[in-house]
Amino acid sequence: MNKKLNRLICFALIVILSIPVVSIVFAGKPDRGPLEKIVFIHYKKGYGKPEETPGKPQKADKEYYTLLVKGAKWKETPVNYVIDPDNTYGLSVEFIIGAISASAEEWDDHTGTELFGSYTKGSSSWDVWEDVYSNRINEIFFGDYPRDGVIAVAIVWGYFGGPPSGREIIEFDIMFDIDYTWGDATSYPKVMDLQNIATHEIGHGAGLGDLYKTETSDETMYGYSTEGEIKKRDLNPGDIAGIRFLYDE
Repeated sequence: MNKKLNRLICFALIVILSIPVVSIVFAGKPDRGPLEKIVFIHYKKGYGKPEETPGKPQKADKEYYTLLVKGAKWKETPVNYVIDPDNTYGLSVEFIIGAISASAEEWDDHTGTELFGSYTKGSSSWDVWEDVYSNRINEIFFGDYPRDGVIAVAIVWGYFGGPPSGREIIEFDIMFDIDYTWGDATSYPKVMDLQNIATHEIGHGAGLGDLYKTETSDETMYGYSTEGEIKKRDLNPGDIAGIRFLYDE
């Protein structure tokens, strides 16, 4: 190797070593990895748990709750949301908004954090199921999921990688499947009770997972439902323990 080439190599090494090391930080927070989504599919009782539903056979503790992902919760509260009341059942706007907002308030009533804030009436940005994407708007609406037996679907978006302390929920979207007739099961026992199912789905939006063990069947976050059921409207001990674990500690 000639002397000229040696000098060039030495000069290049000096330049490289003199460049300062820079840590890239986005919005003042360490990189938490890519934005991810977790899909919860709520089946009618009697259907099998689908593969894409998060959570292998649940190892519920004595209080019967599971977490979406360890550490994942809303860092900025209260959480506002949009209700699209458009439906094919003749349900009034007042009924739909009343049932869904009551479901959100049920979670608020059991935690010291003002978790859910105001709602607005609007139109969903989802035209078809395949158009699912994150737009940082929490949307609740009626739609058609292309599979039999599906009552509702909740998609929770966030940063779920890295250390648990850095994990964060940034959006949820909930769809009630129009394959069922929706309404108030206290008055019409043959319908799928909107408040009952909404309370369960909003639990996913807050950061809780599904339960499937038989002994958890009275919990709001139990993963199956059916027409006429209203017991999920009110939180049970495991649901309360879970939401307080996330937001009261």
